[in-house]
Amino acid sequence: MTDLLPNPLARRLFLDRHALAEAPSGPAKGADLLALIHRLGFVQIDSVNTVERAHHMILWSRRPAYRPAALRGLLERDRALFEHWTHDAAAIPVDFLPFWQMRFRRSEARIRARWREWQGAEFEGQLDAVLDRIRDGGPVAGGDLSDDTPREAGWWNWHPSKTALEFLWHTGRLAVTRRDGFTKVYDLAERVYPATDPPEDTAVIDWACGAALDRLGFATSGEIAAFWAKVTPEEAKDWCHDALARGEIEPIRVEGADGSPRRAFARPGWRAAAEAAPEPPGRVRILSPFDPALRDRARAERLFGFHYRIEIFVPEAKRRWGYYVFPVMEGDRLIGRVDARARRAEGCLRVAAFWPEPGVRMGAGRSQRLEAELDRLARFAGCERVEFDAGWLRDGPG
Repeated sequence: MTDLLPNPLARRLFLDRHALAEAPSGPAKGADLLALIHRLGFVQIDSVNTVERAHHMILWSRRPAYRPAALRGLLERDRALFEHWTHDAAAIPVDFLPFWQMRFRRSEARIRARWREWQGAEFEGQLDAVLDRIRDGGPVAGGDLSDDTPREAGWWNWHPSKTALEFLWHTGRLAVTRRDGFTKVYDLAERVYPATDPPEDTAVIDWACGAALDRLGFATSGEIAAFWAKVTPEEAKDWCHDALARGEIEPIRVEGADGSPRRAFARPGWRAAAEAAPEPPGRVRILSPFDPALRDRARAERLFGFHYRIEIFVPEAKRRWGYYVFPVMEGDRLIGRVDARARRAEGCLRVAAFWPEPGVRMGAGRSQRLEAELDRLARFAGCERVEFDAGWLRDGPG
């Protein structure tokens, strides 16, 4: 049928929009790196560092010349990016900052009510004091603020001043000016962000939905809403209805890896765009678990037949995978996952296991390509060599 996007073409279009259809090469700093992040929309920032932090791995898997200092330069020196929230913490092009004003405003009431239940109401009494401290004394990190309120130990069990700091960041009055290690350092937003005039909410919704669809290639209204996590599902559904009436999008069916179709929306010319997308190269790539192409686990399973879940909160004896298990891509196919950790003190990237996906045969050529990518990953992580545990090449999924 004419409205069906076959799975091979769907994969090509999707990977092209995520900068994974071309060869992993090219410049990876300054304007070139900024253009890549514009293309992706944002890069998720995460603290997990078993090999390298997620944001660095996302960029490295597309541009192997990338080094972490290049992202820091765009964030902290050039101010071409700002750090805020999509579905999680992210580095976002500063050109998009005007469209975050609606998020700041909406977050005020929503977060205030939710955080009262989560952290208690004490943080609200610290808001003005935290702002005054930063205005008079300059940027601060959470550890620079303290009070005598007793709190139980816990990763998210912040003291009221730390909670106030995060609240002021989420609502746009503070900005992350830099990170010391991985610790956020905050300053007044006007000292970090350029001044912007907030667009009308209707313009923000139109931009957010259109920009999400353009970066996905095809999507349901729910996937459009989830991309930036800044419009509601109802707003995305209404946008799709109106954009369809205006002829800006078309309904299509996208074939999944199992042959079943799923309804979605795409821009007119979607078939030609899919056919024009490059055939992904056969090189093996190791991806971050937070890679934007795999962030929606259900979509990754539908499109690639790749069941990938991070089950970090279940007991170790029952955990199948963890944050240290990285998806491995070859061409337009997810061929397995690798358990690797950087042991920098020993100078090595330690590979505990590679589990190929069902139907993937690890012949000599594919094994060599995987080991070559592991060598590249080791160098990126600052390791001199790769070491393999006995029996690291497994028979299939664990």
